[in-house]
Amino acid sequence: MFEKDPLLFASPFFAILIAIEVIINTRQHLHLYLTKDSVASISMGAVTLVIGLGVKIAAFFVFTFLHQFAFLELGNVWWVWVLCMFGDDFSFYWHHRLSHEVRILWAAHVNHHSSEMLNFSTALRQSWTEQLYKYVFWLWMPLVGFDPIMIMTMMSINLIFQFLPHTQLVGKLGPLEWIFNTPSHHRVHHASNHKYLDRNHAGLFIIWDRMFGTFQEEDEKEKPVYGITNNIHTYNLFQIASHEFKDLCTDIKRASDFKTKLKYIFYPPGWSHDGEDRRAKVLRGKV
Repeated sequence: MFEKDPLLFASPFFAILIAIEVIINTRQHLHLYLTKDSVASISMGAVTLVIGLGVKIAAFFVFTFLHQFAFLELGNVWWVWVLCMFGDDFSFYWHHRLSHEVRILWAAHVNHHSSEMLNFSTALRQSWTEQLYKYVFWLWMPLVGFDPIMIMTMMSINLIFQFLPHTQLVGKLGPLEWIFNTPSHHRVHHASNHKYLDRNHAGLFIIWDRMFGTFQEEDEKEKPVYGITNNIHTYNLFQIASHEFKDLCTDIKRASDFKTKLKYIFYPPGWSHDGEDRRAKVLRGKV
């Protein structure tokens, strides 16, 4: 199964798109790339592939075990694949959204947002530690009756698609903006502007953001500023991967009681018991 993972076949495609974007960037002097930043992003992705392989194998065995107790017998016909596509994307939405709204999960996910650039290489800046919890959000699918191989395949296809919106070269795409996660929607997601914080968590479909109140359209009057609210200004892979865990530990240590320590772990990023409340919903309210 894993030697046929769509992600492996997509790698040359990723490289070609990065090369094309670099050529356009160079010829038009767009300043979309910074060599050190792109090297850091691609290196983060390479390490994630190695870590992710072992975790993916473990997750597959867990899915297979759970599939024994499925309460529906779903086959391998086309409409089941369509249902699996929507089920996978729904799972991704909640995994992604909670990775922004729960501090301990944000500590794992934040490195994907730590680049102050947005280009195809940024898509490869994946988390090393996010692999350890992400599959929990898909555990319901084998129990419903989706085949584990089908689930894993759809997860990979979804991840391949998510590479595409990481660009500034594509404008708005008309009616597609209502249904799919487009470059315009994802530029909002990567922006640190208060108006754009914690918005557009879509993988494949933007419909979940529209349904659950997390959608924000890209405003032509407010250009996205990429990065995080407190940028880290480093290309060191270990600092990129660990900086928010360090900050979280510092906050936990200075908390005066156990309840406050738990709040630092499970409340949204930006919450403080003795300082300014910089949670995304509070900052958005100040716009």
